[in-house]
Amino acid sequence: MINIPESRILPYSLEHNFWTWSAQSKVSPIPIKSAKGVYFWDVNDKRYLDLNSMVMCVNIGHGDERVINAIIDQARELPFAGPQFATKPRAVLGKKLIEIVPKGLTKFLYTLGGADANENAIKLARAYTGKFKILTRYRSYHGASYGAIALTGDPRRVAWEPGVMPGVVHFLDPYQYRSTFHRSRPDVSDEEFTTDYLNHLEEIIQYEGAETIAAVMIESVTGTNGIIVPPNGYIQGVREICDRNNILLIADEVMSGFGRTGEWFAVNHWNVVPDIMTMAKGLTSGYAPLGAVAMKPEIAATFNDKVFQGGLTYNGHPISLAAAIANIQVMQDDHLIEKAKQTGLVMKEMLAELVERHPSVGEVRSIGLFGAIELVKNKLTREPAAPFGGSSAEMNAVKKYLIDNGIFLYTHWNLILLIPPLIITEEQLAEGMSVIDKAITITDKVTKS
Repeated sequence: MINIPESRILPYSLEHNFWTWSAQSKVSPIPIKSAKGVYFWDVNDKRYLDLNSMVMCVNIGHGDERVINAIIDQARELPFAGPQFATKPRAVLGKKLIEIVPKGLTKFLYTLGGADANENAIKLARAYTGKFKILTRYRSYHGASYGAIALTGDPRRVAWEPGVMPGVVHFLDPYQYRSTFHRSRPDVSDEEFTTDYLNHLEEIIQYEGAETIAAVMIESVTGTNGIIVPPNGYIQGVREICDRNNILLIADEVMSGFGRTGEWFAVNHWNVVPDIMTMAKGLTSGYAPLGAVAMKPEIAATFNDKVFQGGLTYNGHPISLAAAIANIQVMQDDHLIEKAKQTGLVMKEMLAELVERHPSVGEVRSIGLFGAIELVKNKLTREPAAPFGGSSAEMNAVKKYLIDNGIFLYTHWNLILLIPPLIITEEQLAEGMSVIDKAITITDKVTKS
């Protein structure tokens, strides 16, 4: 490896890199040099508490030697094999995934990440059903490649329209705090709310024609666009609607999978088995790039005698598969799913206290270690502290305060997202919440009672 002084990491990086999700002249990355557990350090030895699991992926925490050693061992034994070869990591990971995915999903197509997992899921759904339309939600995010961004509902899609993948139709998320159908009566019961949003989906299917719709694709819990947790009955209802209309259900578990919600996969909370399920991020905890598409055997059987026209050079990369195997084993050995469920209850209590203390906290939502704080300018009107698809001076100031005080997380529009590594302790969580508590006083100052 080329050795450079730590002082040159930032200037050299700025000189030669093109940065994603950024205006190039306004990029100001943190130059980091190391990470361990729930913390990382910059080149000035400043420590940051990572409450975003880096990019919502380092579920087992940073620097776990068990995964690192598995990667090293695999690199020494077989660093690469093309996608047409059978390898030990391919053989083992399939068996490992069968232990944890919803029963009935038995075949796995490996990809490089979440976006291409979602795109391949669409190919499979269209080929299996012979239909072409895909229904996804307006607050969804399914990836930034051209097909995945077409599936995405949020404003990141709009920048790249017209898309190259036709046939995508969007519908509304079951977002209780900002329900389109219940603005005049926000205290509507969960049962009525669920019924209305399932009826909305059915109406869209009626207008589009079930005979043209291959799949309904949903984030089991909406991720960056709000950690929107569906009420009980909603996911079950979507499953029933899909079954009745001969439509596949695709669950995007890229962010919500691998213990994030206190279950291996979020769909497990509602005992629903999708026809296709996509995963990435927590699959390797970010230690190596990998995505996967899990599917029912009858979908895979579509291609028993018909060629699947698709593939990736690094499909089934041995190092990535080895990282996934070790990562899943760490989760099992350390009981991280159960830990996330228990620590998630503590985080829920801490979040609830913020609602009581701060006039700018409109609502908090969480499931496991997957949480959001929704900041508002007025609790009565629910006017957001930043506009949809944008930011504000107050939200920028909140983010700056958090970074200045060693807390790394994402702020998105008027939201503060809390997605820490599953290994976080109650004490470390309290450390972060203490700083967040102070940061929110910035938005309190511009909030109307």
